[in-house]
Amino acid sequence: MSNTKALLAEALGAFVLLFGGAMAILASGGNVVALSFGFGLALLAGLYAFGEVSGGHYNPAVSLGAFLDKRIDSTTLISYVGAQAVGSVVAGLALLAVWGQDDVGATATVVGDGISVGGAYLVEIVLTAVFVAVILRVTKSDEYGRGALVIIPLTLVMIHLAAATVSGASVNPTRSLGSALVGNNWSDTIVWLTAPLVGAAVGWVLYRAVHEGE
Repeated sequence: MSNTKALLAEALGAFVLLFGGAMAILASGGNVVALSFGFGLALLAGLYAFGEVSGGHYNPAVSLGAFLDKRIDSTTLISYVGAQAVGSVVAGLALLAVWGQDDVGATATVVGDGISVGGAYLVEIVLTAVFVAVILRVTKSDEYGRGALVIIPLTLVMIHLAAATVSGASVNPTRSLGSALVGNNWSDTIVWLTAPLVGAAVGWVLYRAVHEGE
């Protein structure tokens, strides 16, 4: 498979994830259940449409986990993250064509009312660690691998149900980038930009601690 096709698949998958999920936020008025399934089903669609070409990362945290586990090299990591960022920004622009800038900004991931930045940061680390550990396992497991295309999106649904009103449930820096850049809402950037990457490293360590040597 050519690298160009893989990068296009990553960009398109990231586009579908943000566009579908953010549209669910706006169409539902921010209903947590609706937006949770919106993101989960958007990921499901992106995986079935393009995942076979690139591996279906659509998320720098997932790509970092794959890199740490030596499934991709550093060049692929960097190029995948760039493609994911492009897809996310294009999705933000597509949202802007339908909704106003303030509406796009409303889809950004922000810390919930009454939640400290430190608390949201911890939540993002923990949930990204879970997400990456699940992905690393089901994409390599003979027993669970056949259900990977459903297990991974359902894990993202759980993450949004748990944390949409706490940390914004980013677990993906480029998912947040498109909404923040196009919507001009840079609130809590430190949380969504860095915590998922820390969480990816933690998730990989936990995955290796349990499964190393199999």
